[in-house]
Amino acid sequence: MDSLTAWLTKVRSLLAPSLLHCLICGKTSRPAAGLHGICAVCEEAIPWIRHPRCQKCGRHVGCPDCSRSGEAVPIVCNRSAVAYTSVMREILGQYKYRGNEQLAPLLGSMLDRAYIQLKAERERRQQGIAEFQKAQRVFTSPIFRGKQSASNQRWQADLLVPVPVSEARLVERGFNQAERLADVLSGFRGIPQLPLLVRTHHTSKQSFKHRAERIADMKHAFAGNPDVEVLLQFEVWLETLGKRTRPLQIVIVDDIYTTGSTIRACAGTIRTLCDRYGKAAEIYSLTWARS
Repeated sequence: MDSLTAWLTKVRSLLAPSLLHCLICGKTSRPAAGLHGICAVCEEAIPWIRHPRCQKCGRHVGCPDCSRSGEAVPIVCNRSAVAYTSVMREILGQYKYRGNEQLAPLLGSMLDRAYIQLKAERERRQQGIAEFQKAQRVFTSPIFRGKQSASNQRWQADLLVPVPVSEARLVERGFNQAERLADVLSGFRGIPQLPLLVRTHHTSKQSFKHRAERIADMKHAFAGNPDVEVLLQFEVWLETLGKRTRPLQIVIVDDIYTTGSTIRACAGTIRTLCDRYGKAAEIYSLTWARS
């Protein structure tokens, strides 16, 4: 009888749903279905940005910044995974300031949702352009028919570039959070990532500044990475692309998009670098959160 009881207990434990210690709430609970390391309750509460209201910066609510600025924006668009709520702020704080590096795979997998959204949007746009051109009878040559046309409607980033942190910030935190996020996304999607940028000077924390202060602070804050090995890797990567005619699809990766001043400064520097090599580039950005 004792052996039967033990056997039944074992069977029940195997059939019962496994529990985990949630990385967000800290409770032992039923695991989430779509994200590793968190419970189902916390997954349900994640404020995903599924339908960006601003098509340029990816903001989920009304966006006065993009509409009031008359300046040319050096990125095609930004997409963010989640809205920067108080709960998301706490999660980022645990990872970024309190060194909970267990959160890196989770945040990276959340960022992957933003990449999927960006990819789907670009492919829908390319599909629309192809259908319009077909309707206008632009494609009359056989070269544009069949498989060639279908392949043109697929979109994939060519390169991920993390936003760099200053040496002081790197010493303080022990890691670059944007680079870790880019590493996870690179592993998911097979997209290479290169630290093409460096900070030219240390800036104080942007979260304490107004929009105008942030924009002024970010001017000339970034430069091309002078490291010979990084530049060699970039040149080798360019060679692997061959004589491709379409622009490079480069994605800047960061943890949070606030005013966009950091992203714009990085994009301007990347564009200058590409121009130096005679390469046209379309630059996008992905951030974990949008404030």
